[in-house]
Amino acid sequence: MELDLVEISPNADPPVAKIMDYKKFVYEQKKREKVMKANASKVIIKEIRFGPNTDDHDYEFKRKHAEKFLKEGAKLKAYVFFKGRSIIYKDQGEILLLRLAQDLEELGKVEQMPKLEGKRMNMFLAPKKK
Repeated sequence: MELDLVEISPNADPPVAKIMDYKKFVYEQKKREKVMKANASKVIIKEIRFGPNTDDHDYEFKRKHAEKFLKEGAKLKAYVFFKGRSIIYKDQGEILLLRLAQDLEELGKVEQMPKLEGKRMNMFLAPKKK
């Protein structure tokens, strides 16, 4: 009959097998995986860049954008970029990022605290579940 014995569930006791066309089984399995992959949620990461000496007005402007990103369900990567000799203001950059985390604590939670990597100090925020 040109059919194959296909093992469906090898972990079951006893293992489950069916008599069917193996090529059709593989095709349907790939089709199922493709649908599952399409339905999987995609993680969107938005970035906001600060300088170590960012002024209050600029900070408020960027904070509003960060709020909008978190409300949309995107993850937020906030970073302070130290240019040239401004690396001496590491503490100001960390204070700025912690202030942002504190202002956005009702919308998102901190995934990674501010960490210096080269000339950037990064911090990640994830939106809170509703």
